[in-house]
Amino acid sequence: MNGDFHELLRSEGRLPEFQRLVGPAASEEVHGTTVLAMRYKDGVLNLGDRRATTANLVMYDRAEKILPLDDFTLIAVAGAFGKAMEVVRYLQHSFKYFARTQLHEISLEGKLQEVSRALAGNLPNALQGIGLFIPVLSAWDEREKAGRIFFYDGSGARFESGDFGAAGSGSERIRGAFHYIERVKGPFHERDFSDVLADGLRLLDIAAELDSATAGYAKILPTAKTVGPEGVREVSEDTLRAAIEGLDQPAKGRKRA
Repeated sequence: MNGDFHELLRSEGRLPEFQRLVGPAASEEVHGTTVLAMRYKDGVLNLGDRRATTANLVMYDRAEKILPLDDFTLIAVAGAFGKAMEVVRYLQHSFKYFARTQLHEISLEGKLQEVSRALAGNLPNALQGIGLFIPVLSAWDEREKAGRIFFYDGSGARFESGDFGAAGSGSERIRGAFHYIERVKGPFHERDFSDVLADGLRLLDIAAELDSATAGYAKILPTAKTVGPEGVREVSEDTLRAAIEGLDQPAKGRKRA
């Protein structure tokens, strides 16, 4: 027993049909946007708006796009929501299976490779314009005593981001703002949680201004989770409301159509 959950499912004929070539047209899929990941002094903060859309319709405004894969790993997903949830469930079970059969936790490198394998398995769908989603993975690296952020393309290629990462249609509008903030305020990983949270909320607000698929925080509070030496933690609604109250008045008072 080698702890390979993928191999176990394959041998039992129960491998998820990531390579299924039939399904709904891409225009009928429910998509989720926008998710952000930013390092701070003690870990990594993930923020995501709650909107899920299909074509030009808002389908749901309580979507959870930031999910724990284990106690020290978060995945933030943007794109085809149904396929993303299927892969997240597979990864959660895969990590647990490894830990229970090998009697120790899977390494960070093992987690990253498993995410790549799941995305590569979904590539035939993605090439047809079905089921494409892009994850941003945040993890606490106990060996380096630091939070780390990784992002992927649709084929499973992996890249490590420096201090921040983002995915989803709204992320394209704010990539430059990340760099501006870093140049003006300094590296994200040297800053306090509350300061980085405030910037994350402002970025989400800007994304919502420029991208109709992104909801921001004006109506529904975003999802916010951290991962650090103490593991995955959810940022409370009280903390989010206090941070929003502390933002500059124009952003706080803006009303959307």
